[in-house]
Amino acid sequence: MTVHQHAVSMGEFARYLRYLTGLLDSGRGWYGVFCRRDPAGMRACLEGAELPPWDVMESLLVDLTTERGAVFAERESVRAAELYAVSAVAHDRRPGGREQLVERLELMLREQSHAAQRLRTAHAGGDAGVVDAEAVAWARDDHARATARCAELRRRLAAVAVPAGWFRAEPEPGPGAAPEPEAVPERVEAARAPAAPARKKPRGARFAGLDVDEESTESAASVLPVPPAAAAAVPRGARFGGAPGAGDAPAVPAPAAVDPAALQAARDIVATLLGLRAEGRSGEAHGVLCEAAGLPADRLPVLAAELHRAGLGADWAALLWEVSSLSPAVLAAAAAALAEAGRPEDCDRLLRQGVARPAAEIADAVVALDRAGRGPQAQALLGAFVRVRTPQDAAKIAESDPRHLVPQLLAAARGVSGARERDVVHALRVAGIA
Repeated sequence: MTVHQHAVSMGEFARYLRYLTGLLDSGRGWYGVFCRRDPAGMRACLEGAELPPWDVMESLLVDLTTERGAVFAERESVRAAELYAVSAVAHDRRPGGREQLVERLELMLREQSHAAQRLRTAHAGGDAGVVDAEAVAWARDDHARATARCAELRRRLAAVAVPAGWFRAEPEPGPGAAPEPEAVPERVEAARAPAAPARKKPRGARFAGLDVDEESTESAASVLPVPPAAAAAVPRGARFGGAPGAGDAPAVPAPAAVDPAALQAARDIVATLLGLRAEGRSGEAHGVLCEAAGLPADRLPVLAAELHRAGLGADWAALLWEVSSLSPAVLAAAAAALAEAGRPEDCDRLLRQGVARPAAEIADAVVALDRAGRGPQAQALLGAFVRVRTPQDAAKIAESDPRHLVPQLLAAARGVSGARERDVVHALRVAGIA
């Protein structure tokens, strides 16, 4: 993407975020929490200077469910997820974007460790030995949010492991002169840019909703204590409000001839999510969705039906976003399963969200879809990629198998516009691909 395209994508998401928050009460719910705890960060997101973490968007959609009902919130969650995917690509592929992601991941890892220590201390009751239920709830939520943000940042880092020169507007040089992509580091410390020094205290909208202090944190164990359910009453109030109700949306029938094991697994996931949402533990709910994204592809339509039946359409949109970031084979299998189960809109949405991944992975997904007899889905994926990525990016798709992929790529570009087809043809010639 060019710098201009980056600004347009970020601006479009900021306009949508202003529209979304305009429907909410800044004194209530999670939106109220974010405005109180990080007003400058929230303002930066609304102005388009920052991209909020996805868990923040999830929380705002929970608030929207309370304000406008599950059906309205579900519709908006689809739009939010699609705009977020494109905006994340634009944000992260700016010059210096990868280094910024590395810095933020380092800070979030420290915050995750710090929240774990706070949670252990809160469970121990401090010096007086008395458990503070409110402190436990805050520490648990902060840890869950930090964990979700670490996972999100790692996925976004993987998506921007691209060759140098990615941001040039002019065509890239031929194959003889293109450098190899950078490898995503196994350890973040080894990849942090020298010009991006670590800070003790995370600041800004990327940390909205987290309770942080000025203290440096030490390494904490990854295994957290899990208190008995009856150990303390769950805190209530505006911070925990906004869980979607089961009766807010019309029931969606489950597919016919459902595998009993798949149906039971889906219902177990729904029950867990309903419990977490009711307690305001959206960070942990996001973790459940991340795990559910790894289910066998044929179980996803069953889970979709059960989530909609329970009024958790926003969670289904979030789960599709997680699936879109998985391997090309998983993405292709999920898209095929959704199409086969009669959910073409979900299939198309998944493919549109998958365009954030590197061009080589898009090529692998197209090949996998073609082998599975899913030509229309393969073409939809290419069309979405060509629409939002540069012609130079599109040309990279054809590198692995020009004979097979060039005709499909040009057909997808033609479907966008004649001008885009000409641009892709030029990029293919510059790259030396016949």
